[in-house]
Amino acid sequence: MESSMLENVLIGAYLGILGLLAVYGFHRSQLVYLFYKTRRKNPEIKNRFEELPFVTIQLPMFNERYVAERLIEAASRINYPADRFEIQVLDDSTDDTTAIAQKKVDRVAARGLNACLIHRTDRTGFKAGALENGMKTAKGEFVAVFDADFNPGAEILNDTIHYFTDEKVGMVQMRWGHINRRYSVLTRIQSLMLDGHFVIEHGARHRSGRFFNFNGTAGIWRRSAISDAGGWEHDTLTEDMDLSYRAQLKGWRFVYLPDVVAPAEIPVEMASFKSQQHRWAKGSIQVAKKMLPTILAADVPFKIKLEAFFHLTNNIAYVLMIFLALLLLPNLLVRTEHGWREVLLIDLPLFMGTTFSIGTFYVVAHKQLYGNFFKALAKVPLLMSLGIGISINNAKAVIEGLLGHETEFVRTAKHCVEGRNCMLDRMKYRAKRGVMPLIEILFGLYFVATIYVAIVGEHYVSIPFLLLFLIGYFYVGAFSIRQRR
Repeated sequence: MESSMLENVLIGAYLGILGLLAVYGFHRSQLVYLFYKTRRKNPEIKNRFEELPFVTIQLPMFNERYVAERLIEAASRINYPADRFEIQVLDDSTDDTTAIAQKKVDRVAARGLNACLIHRTDRTGFKAGALENGMKTAKGEFVAVFDADFNPGAEILNDTIHYFTDEKVGMVQMRWGHINRRYSVLTRIQSLMLDGHFVIEHGARHRSGRFFNFNGTAGIWRRSAISDAGGWEHDTLTEDMDLSYRAQLKGWRFVYLPDVVAPAEIPVEMASFKSQQHRWAKGSIQVAKKMLPTILAADVPFKIKLEAFFHLTNNIAYVLMIFLALLLLPNLLVRTEHGWREVLLIDLPLFMGTTFSIGTFYVVAHKQLYGNFFKALAKVPLLMSLGIGISINNAKAVIEGLLGHETEFVRTAKHCVEGRNCMLDRMKYRAKRGVMPLIEILFGLYFVATIYVAIVGEHYVSIPFLLLFLIGYFYVGAFSIRQRR
């Protein structure tokens, strides 16, 4: 009797978690539907400024010796009247980045441009604190932000500034491009992940009237919108998302321009990718705790509240993924006597509800940008494996966010890697050692045993699903250790 009850609890927990993951998967399908439904609603410029407004270009950086000069040079080449913009290099560095950036700023200023470096020795508030500090002396009515890994094009302001002739527009976001998309398998999969976010999520949310977020870079703010929303706050790791929701709740309208691209460098190291994902996952949960009660109580349409809920809680799926991974082996052991038919009737529809939705989401994004359906389809298994592989890293971030565990803002290392033949062995910035890769390897070994049980129990339908876990954990764990060495 007790054994039967335990079996029912295990099976119920497994199917319940798989069902919740399918709900988040269905949300992806909803975004794809909204993307196609609203695809003809492109943003339009209503008027053009007779006299171009003054713009402050803020370039926040911390220990960016490899990319500081590239960013400052790109900002100085922006095609905009020299007397109508200024460049602020907001530097919190503790290495030779400050000297490198200062020399570059001096050369730019010698060409007649208004450029300065503002160095802080106290990193209070991290990036948000640097942006807030820069606002004290900024002269611009509008503020453009570009992170150190970006390489903005010359026409970036001319392509965006005139949308602000609509006085209700508080922020204009550009799409991220990928300088080093073809560098490795890791960068190719990351580019697909980012394309899904920028093409489908931003496109669907913006055009359907839902809230969407400033991505922390490659965007321009109306200064009064920042002030009206309460300014930059640094009680979360995603200050950009936090400010975005506060501003839109104040009535400011955001504009997303998918055809205006700001190229950026994708992390080439697994450790850098994981630290970036950890920061984004933890930050979104912090914003959810901070802002969801206000959003749900606000006088805005239900569709906005529902989308905000899924947007801000989406990373909880990583915690569900860990529980699912741990339950797969005991679930197979207790269900061996039921055979493959039960799996086919119950598990497969839930599994397809998740994987098919996610696959469709990214294939549509890839096809929209590059027009090649089959190349995108071939990447989906790798993308799903990578998503599973980083689930331990991101689940840890979510739990830290839920428990209120404070951690510092960990920068994503940039190395000015653009070509496929760039070398990493001489790079100064290295990730800290930790036990996470070993845990990921152990999870991979766990799935070796799980697949063995599936074969013995003739659960052949489950094996492709289990292989995604095995490949994902081994790839992320082994690659982390290899690059760290």
